[in-house]
Amino acid sequence: MKVLIADYKESMMPKHDLERQVLTAGLANCEIEAYEYTEKRRAEFLAKLAQVDALLTAFIPLDRAALAQADQLKVIAINATGYDNVDLAAAEEFGIGVCPVGEYCTQDVAEFTITTMLALVRQLKAYVTDVDQNHAWRYDLMTPNSRLSNQTLGIVGLGKIGRAVATRAHALGMRVLATDPFISDADFAKVSAFVELVSPATLFSEADVVTNHMNLNSTNYDYFDAAAFTQMQKHPYFINMGRGAEVVEAALVAALDQGQLKGAALDVLTTENPDLAHHPLVGRPNVLVTPHVAFYSTDSLVDLQRISCQNIVHYLNGEPAKVFKLVTKH
Repeated sequence: MKVLIADYKESMMPKHDLERQVLTAGLANCEIEAYEYTEKRRAEFLAKLAQVDALLTAFIPLDRAALAQADQLKVIAINATGYDNVDLAAAEEFGIGVCPVGEYCTQDVAEFTITTMLALVRQLKAYVTDVDQNHAWRYDLMTPNSRLSNQTLGIVGLGKIGRAVATRAHALGMRVLATDPFISDADFAKVSAFVELVSPATLFSEADVVTNHMNLNSTNYDYFDAAAFTQMQKHPYFINMGRGAEVVEAALVAALDQGQLKGAALDVLTTENPDLAHHPLVGRPNVLVTPHVAFYSTDSLVDLQRISCQNIVHYLNGEPAKVFKLVTKH
C-alpha cells in the first residue's frame, strides 16, 4: 500500500512520526511519502497521486479532473473537519472514499472563540499596540463596552463547536441566541436550557457579538454579505471560525469602514494562501486575523493525526464501518 501525505507547506505537520506509526502498524508493506504541495507543482502532485492508494491532506483542491487521473486512489483522508476542497460527486463516481475527521478540536475552537471575543470586546489590540508602539499608559484610549454579562452572543451554526461556545458564553453570563436550520431536536435539547433558537434576522438584530461556526455547504456560500451585515442593528463584533467562503470579504471590509461592525476576528479567509501584505482586512486596529489556528493544541494535533490515519487504515482494510466519518457512499 502507498500513502501520500501532502498539503501546502503552511498546513503540513512539522513531523510525521505518529502518522507513520499508525499507518505502518495497520497496513502491511506500507510505503509513505510526505510532499509539500504548491500550485506550480500541481502536475507533479497529480503524477504522484496516480500512483498511491491513499491521500492524506487538508486543503489541496481535488476536482474532477484531478480525481479522474488517480486510477489507483482508493481513499482520501481529510485531516480537518471541512472537506469542501474535494469534489464529492466525482469521488463517488470514481469509487474513492472521502473521510474527514469527524471531531478532534471542538474544545480548542470553542476556547479560541471565547478568547477572540474577549479580546475584541475589551479592545486588547488597541491597548497593547498603544503601549508597545507609543509607550503610552492610557486606560481611556478607547470607548468602553459593556461587560459580557450584559451582552448577547449570536451563534450561527449550532453544531458541536457552536454548542461548546454556547456553554462557555452562558458560563460568562451572556444571553445566547443561535440559528441553525439543520440542528436536530436531540442536539438542541443539549443546550436548550440556556440557548434561544431564533431566525437569522432576529439574531442579527439583537446580538452584540455574532460568531460563525457553520460547516460549508451549497446553501451558505457568501452567507455573510452586505445584506446580512446591514441587518446587524447593534453594530456588533463579528467572529468567523467557520469557513472563509461563507463571508463576502468586500462586504465585510465595507461594513467595518462604515461602522456597521465594531470589529472582527477572523481565523479563516477566503483562501488558505492569502496575500497578507496587501489584504484589506490585515493591519486594522479593530480586526484580529489569525492563520487558521483555532484548532491548534498539543491534544488536537495528536487526535488529528491519529484519527485521519486510522481512517485510512480502516478503509484500505475493508472496514468502512470503523471509519470515524465517511462522507461518500460506499
